[in-house]
This record gives sequence, C-alpha cells and structure tokens, in this order.
Amino acid sequence: MDKQKNNGLIVMDNKLIRASYRLTVNEIRLILVAVSQMPKDDEPVDPKKAYYITKNDFVRLGVEPKNVARDIRSACKDLLSRVITIKTPIGDLDTHWVHNVLHFKSEVFERLKKEHPDAESDEEFINSLRLHNLMDSLPMIANSDDNLIARVVLHEDIIPYISQLREQFTQLMLDDVVDFGSFYSYRVYLMMMQFRSTGICTIKISDLRETLELKDKYEATKDLRKWVVDTAVDEINEKSPFIVTYEMTKTGRKFTHLVLKFKPKKANISTIKDTIRDPNNGDMFTIEGLSDKQLGRIARNKQFIADYNHLVSSTSPAGQDPKEWEFEMINRLKRDPTQFKKRPIREYLEY
Repeated sequence: MDKQKNNGLIVMDNKLIRASYRLTVNEIRLILVAVSQMPKDDEPVDPKKAYYITKNDFVRLGVEPKNVARDIRSACKDLLSRVITIKTPIGDLDTHWVHNVLHFKSEVFERLKKEHPDAESDEEFINSLRLHNLMDSLPMIANSDDNLIARVVLHEDIIPYISQLREQFTQLMLDDVVDFGSFYSYRVYLMMMQFRSTGICTIKISDLRETLELKDKYEATKDLRKWVVDTAVDEINEKSPFIVTYEMTKTGRKFTHLVLKFKPKKANISTIKDTIRDPNNGDMFTIEGLSDKQLGRIARNKQFIADYNHLVSSTSPAGQDPKEWEFEMINRLKRDPTQFKKRPIREYLEY
C-alpha cells in the first residue's frame, strides 16, 4: 500500500460540501475513502493518481462483511456517470466525480499497482488484469468475492476542491461516519462540519433541496422533515461523535431555514468508572493532560501495538507504515480513549 499522510482524514473545499449531487451510500463511501488517501496540506496531488479501496475499507465504514463485495460492485457500477454541480464565481460547473473506476481481484494487485500507478497506464494495467484473469467481469471469477479491490481515478475537475484549500474547507475523520446508512446523513453531517467551531449550521431550505437534488420530492415541509431531516439527524445522533438538535424557522407563513445545533457527545462517566481496575491510578481511560508527543510515545509502544494492532487492517497504510499507525492511534485516543481497555493508558509511558 502506498504511504499516505493523514490516513482517514477527509478534507474538502466547502464549495464541494455544498455542491449539488446525488450518490448512493456505497458510492459516497467509495469517494470518501479515496479522498482520505489523498495528500493533505501543501503536498502536490497527481490528478492521474489511482486510489485503491479494499473490502476492509468498506467494513471499517460499517458494511457487513458478507455484503461487502456486493456493495463495492454496486458502488462501482454507476459512479462513472454521476454528475456533480459546483457553484463557481463564473457559473455552475457540471462535472463528474471520477475519471475512471473499476473493480477486480486482488491476488497480484500490489505488484500491478506499482507497475501501473496512474491513469496514463490504465490500458496496460487492465490488460495485465486480464492476463492474470483478475478482472471481476470475467465469468470464471464473477462469483468469487475474496479480496475484491476498487480502483478509482478522481476527475481532474474536482481535484482543486480537495487538494488546494486556499480558503474555507471542511475536515472530518472517516471513523466519524462509520455505520451511516443514509445518503442524507452523510450530506448533512458534512455540512455541519463546516461550522464545527460554532456548533450552529444554518441552511436555506431552498439550498438544501438544491444541494440534495430533491427536485419535486418532499415538497411539503412535513415530508422534508420526516424523510430527510429526521432521517439524517436521528442517524447522526446515534452513530456520530455529535448530538444534534434542529428547528425550521419561518419568514411569514413559509419555512425558510433549517438550523442545526450540535455539540460533541460526553463520555458516559458512570460506565467508565465501573471499569476502573485500580482507583489509585485514576481513570484508566483518560488522556487528560497528555500531550501529542506523549500520545505518540504511547502509540509507538511495543506493548500498545501488540494490544491494539487488530484495530487496523494489515493492508491499510496504518497497518504497514509506523508513522501512519502513530497518526491513526493519536486521533483515536483523542476521539474515544474508552476503546483502549486492556490496561491503563498511562502504563504505556512506563514500559
């Protein structure tokens, strides 16, 4: 697997967040995993680079292992034809999410990926897959689901909105949206994260309808509330790191704005206290007072690695690159230290 910085971190320009498009849940999963693999900060992005999404990536996002091969195929099926409309200073830009997308068997893909790293080598890459009988469309392996891989080359038109963030941008971790099953949940959550610092996201209902490409669906406010807003808010409350409430505000007799108010969930203190093994050590899960440098030392600790290496796939960047592992674990420790239960966290500083 190629070494990528900021594994799991998704960064998008806010114009892309508010762009008008419709994707299936599996398609948006595929896009988010690809975006999370892109270089961040000031690193240049090769617009022809291919990104690889594995079955483990989909399982990480909450897909049932028995369904994951089917869902990857579903994501690849129509993604090439999906159109996104981005508002720009000179007009609306209609473009596609991907330059190309395919799925195939992975038995020799590591070698082939190194030999054919970008879109310019697509023809040779595909011929190599055929040579090794690895194309998923071949009848002999169409029903064999082991180690299915998706290969995505993002469309050059959307690369600037992901990689060259000069003004406003939004970022989140892939783990924030694990188990989301609704397209509306993904879209509303991304919009919320534009206003993470304030915890208040106000959207014109007309803009919401355009962004979600609802057209003539759910024209009545009660239907929009039930089938779109409540669906998204309920799932965000259940599965994300945030608690959300909302109201729809009126101008005259017409509902005009959706106002979302959100804040991070608080840890269940009573549950944490019940699992403390030694009261003299304090809360065994707390990272309060620990610096990033100390968290890095914990993540690099051999005993910590032995205790928690099951949390990442061996084929993922975090499973192959010590720096990626450290970055991933620091972020997980900050988000939810209660998942590290095998011993008091501070013990790893003493080994």
